[in-house]
Amino acid sequence: MKKELFQEIEIPSGIEATIDEGLLTIKGPQGELKKRFNVARLSFEKKGNKLIFGNKRSTKAEKKMMNSIFAHINNMIKGVQEKFEYTLKICHSHFPFTVEFKGNQAIVKNFLGEKVPRSVRMPSGVDIKMNKEIITITSVNKELAGQASANLEKVTRITGRDKRIFQDGIYITNKAGKEM
Repeated sequence: MKKELFQEIEIPSGIEATIDEGLLTIKGPQGELKKRFNVARLSFEKKGNKLIFGNKRSTKAEKKMMNSIFAHINNMIKGVQEKFEYTLKICHSHFPFTVEFKGNQAIVKNFLGEKVPRSVRMPSGVDIKMNKEIITITSVNKELAGQASANLEKVTRITGRDKRIFQDGIYITNKAGKEM
């Protein structure tokens, strides 16, 4: 059944938003974010200080797309107001290992006594700070901050050993304001 569905997001003061053929640009005190949305079947416009998107004859597919776009835009607005912060902790019981950041690479040395260091590429646009065994990742883009955290957690994944005994690794402890 097709219905007329529209959603609107109010843009807070101090934040600029522009739309150009599906490309949404949001500027705020912490930075600027750009994202292209597939709005072929939706109308997407800015009226005053509101972003309005929807369709006069929406199906379930358009409704799902509208809800996803709504969540992405809210995350973009929150990000340019206040950066997203992920906290990770380095845990080791068998072999002490070190983590180094060089450019956009993270290098893990001596993980489980391995001779060859493990490395992972970090996305650009994230700020990484290390304080002994605590790693803090901040970014205006929630997706980039989450991906950088997941990359660090995945590079120290242990396979072929008992996970109850070998609990070494880098683990996410705080995820964008949510305690894990």
